[in-house]
Amino acid sequence: MNDLSVKKDRYVSFCGLDCDQRATDFMLRINQHLETKNGATPWIDYFTHKLNEKAKMGVDDLFFIGAQMNTLNEYLEQIEDEEGLELLWYLEQECC
Repeated sequence: MNDLSVKKDRYVSFCGLDCDQRATDFMLRINQHLETKNGATPWIDYFTHKLNEKAKMGVDDLFFIGAQMNTLNEYLEQIEDEEGLELLWYLEQECC
């Protein structure tokens, strides 16, 4: 039984948090921003470089998000992506 009214505790179990899917959704959002050149060029160059490194190292989305939490937050604030910020906050609080 999956009761959504019960607060899940990531320190007990990651079950039911759906962190992998949410991280994938978040990365799709970031990639979409980069593809449409949303934001200043230094941000686009920075994240393009970091995503190339991510691919070479073979790390998953959640690892990348955790490692880039502060820069992702600043980027999303500058481009005023409130939904992206909410998703990033969720990932930080529940999954990282």
